Amino acid sequence: MSEQTQQEGGASGRRVVVVGAGMAGVQTAVALREQGFTGPVTLIGAEPHQPYDRPPLSKAVLLGKAEGSAFDVDFESLGIELRLGCEVLGVRPADHELDTEAGPVPYDVLVLATGAEPIALPGARGVPGVHLLRTLDDAERLRPVLARQHDIVVVGAGWIGAEFATAAREAGCAVTVVEAADRPLAGALPAEVAAPMASWYADAGVVLRTHARVERVEPGAVLLHDGSRLPAGAVVVGIGARPATDWLAGSGITLGTNGDVVADGRLRTSVPDVYAVGDCASFPSGRYGERLLVHHWDNALQGPRTVAANIIGEAAGEPAAVYDPVPYFWSEQFGRFVQYAGHHASADTTLWRGEESGPAWTVCWLRESRLVALLAVGRPRDLAQGRRLIEAGTPMDPELLTDPARPLKAATA
Repeated sequence: MSEQTQQEGGASGRRVVVVGAGMAGVQTAVALREQGFTGPVTLIGAEPHQPYDRPPLSKAVLLGKAEGSAFDVDFESLGIELRLGCEVLGVRPADHELDTEAGPVPYDVLVLATGAEPIALPGARGVPGVHLLRTLDDAERLRPVLARQHDIVVVGAGWIGAEFATAAREAGCAVTVVEAADRPLAGALPAEVAAPMASWYADAGVVLRTHARVERVEPGAVLLHDGSRLPAGAVVVGIGARPATDWLAGSGITLGTNGDVVADGRLRTSVPDVYAVGDCASFPSGRYGERLLVHHWDNALQGPRTVAANIIGEAAGEPAAVYDPVPYFWSEQFGRFVQYAGHHASADTTLWRGEESGPAWTVCWLRESRLVALLAVGRPRDLAQGRRLIEAGTPMDPELLTDPARPLKAATA
């Protein structure tokens, strides 16, 4: 496109290509239209399925209560071109072109929204009965496994491991969860917060084995380092995820130590005309004073609005939109609704609201008397009020905060 044509057409004269048809990619394309962008928008997805939401995969889809979770988006009426079942192989920024299985795809503005991919268990690739749970096809392969009520071993007691164990128990399966650390959610929460969650497994009839390292997986069994042999009609691996960015090798786009695309506060990458959003990208948080890599649904929902605003605004010379959210996620496990907002790494004080052994409680993290994060179990009102208090940076009264009968918004200093 010539410089003259670009100036005449502004942002609307530029072709935007979005790579990744998950939540972040779909919402970027939709946000562009909602914010008035009229130029060509192409959304490329590696899977052949109509773009879909992922959280139901570990719940309704897995249990056969829903056939899928396609987004309720009329792409045709929005003028969004879908290219599904198309794997992107690389990008050549100097040429403003993507390399795909179907040939080169030119772009004026590129948005990377390829999400994250699950980490495989070493030595288990190709072993019959070993599963990951990330895609619709994964869920459909696992659904008959649950229906047959196999003995199931889950490797990893993180969020996805707990959610899958919950669904498997609901389906009537015998479930054992093995975790190399000393507690569930060891990589996500401090010991004093995660430790009470261990009892949830036993309450649900799930066997939780901590300090349990997998030696190897063979058909029908998982062998641990201590010599234990666990029968397993199926093995589900949930030991984490990493940004799906291998295809960017050699592109000149800067990646972080975790494989994340290093974006700035406007979600721009190190290469001109290329943005990154969702699970594949990290961004600097002025609120928390560090770079965040957030693998959760809400980040994939919120970030696209900033990307769309900056794509449109940059061409029009408008002020930049800065992305600095209060991270949020939720999980349903063992009959409990767990919600988290914020980022607790910088906290200097941890306070509890309610008894940790009870059905409902909240943990609050403060820095210099201001709420920076909270985890709410069965207390959605705490979460809703706390999220607003974090955003506002409101000083809190620690003594009032620990009273579970007092609304959080009434515990300000």
